[in-house]
Amino acid sequence: MIHNQEAGSFRDPAGNVIISNNRVFRTINEIARVDYETIRNKGILSKAIQQGYLISFEELDKSDWPIDTTDPAYIVEHPRIPYISYPYEWSFSQLKAAALHHLDFQLALLEDDVVLSDATAYNIQFIGSKPIFIDLLSLRPYREGEFWAGHRQFCEQFLNPLLLRTFNGICHNAWFRGTLEGISTTDLARLVPPSKKFSWNVLSHVILQAKLERGVVNNPDKLIKIAKSRSQLSKTAYYGLLSQMRKWISKLTPVDKGKTVWRDYAKTHTYTSKEAALKREFVKQFIVATKSKTLVDMGCNTGDYSVAALESGAEYVIGFDFDQQTIDLAFSRAVDQKLPFLPLFLDAANPSPNQGWRQAEREGFSGRTRADALVALAFEHHLALAKNIPIQQVIQWLVNIAPHGIIEFVPKSDSTVQKMLSLREDIFRDYNPETFELHLKALSKIVKKQIVSESGRCLFWYERHGAL
Repeated sequence: MIHNQEAGSFRDPAGNVIISNNRVFRTINEIARVDYETIRNKGILSKAIQQGYLISFEELDKSDWPIDTTDPAYIVEHPRIPYISYPYEWSFSQLKAAALHHLDFQLALLEDDVVLSDATAYNIQFIGSKPIFIDLLSLRPYREGEFWAGHRQFCEQFLNPLLLRTFNGICHNAWFRGTLEGISTTDLARLVPPSKKFSWNVLSHVILQAKLERGVVNNPDKLIKIAKSRSQLSKTAYYGLLSQMRKWISKLTPVDKGKTVWRDYAKTHTYTSKEAALKREFVKQFIVATKSKTLVDMGCNTGDYSVAALESGAEYVIGFDFDQQTIDLAFSRAVDQKLPFLPLFLDAANPSPNQGWRQAEREGFSGRTRADALVALAFEHHLALAKNIPIQQVIQWLVNIAPHGIIEFVPKSDSTVQKMLSLREDIFRDYNPETFELHLKALSKIVKKQIVSESGRCLFWYERHGAL
């Protein structure tokens, strides 16, 4: 049986995640046996799963272990997450939802005398619009008088990125992707507007914490004294700290609520409602014919075509878009309608790379993003024309994502493209439907094509020639 340790799980001595034949296992090492058994035997794990906080698992008999070893105390199996995403791919609303889920879980655990040993945002994943905590080994019994051990990490990976958008209108994604451990409190403190610095929450969790961090750099012994002084926090005070943080985060909203180019695109696009209906019907026919279960929707906007695919038999859709407000609207739609639809942030010209330790800790977009089917509607011209990426490369990149798909070609006669080219020289001699079709045919069979607008927008339904 082929198995590999998940590259991002190497840091925890308590256990590791193993991927074997598309199944997900977690080892529980001897060092974690007592804590695991204590929490399990009290029914706290099953309660957390039932309440929707913790991902489910099944404890395996040794005869069913995926590896031939006697080292772990236990091995459990988890259900596979449909798509692994990272905090730097989430919108403000998604990061906020993840933060609240983390805090709600902590509050529920503390009532049963259990805490989380850390507060990394990477321990949260989304299944559709629902956040779920995935690290079973982060749970341990509460110790009388202890301080919230994950406070600093929570601030760096949840609170500070949210405040960056709340106070400054700056999206967290690029910064978070560049540092992986979040936004330091020292850095954020420099960006807090003067009018916000003396609110109690900002003062206690940002300004004073930043001052403390700067002082510790100059006086490491001070850190030891502070750590000892924090060892006498009552359980009531611990609970109050978590509750106060939750109340604050629940009220945070982005300061940049103005209209963006793509936020209202679904309502103000350059094709008629009849043409939009043609596109939805084309997508529905495609899903029914291919029987595709997982779909990637590139340039998903607020999710109109993702929903059409779900209505036609798709079981899960991962959408990608560049506009933050659009993603928030799509996420809100998924939450309200309880859809198996996960919209994420993507700069398609600069997708997430393999990064972290040994450039393997966080897998890049291309390694994670595979599906049964793809739709890329009103998308390719943003790469080919706005980013000067050769149309052949755009097609190859898209077709590599899924064996079946729909790609819309937007011609130069379209008003959207004319606006894009109005302030620059038209250097795109190969950008035409004939060349597009030629390159697509080199990689796939064109099952069907349909013009859906007076300007000549055309949908191409492809079936790829094997793997690329």
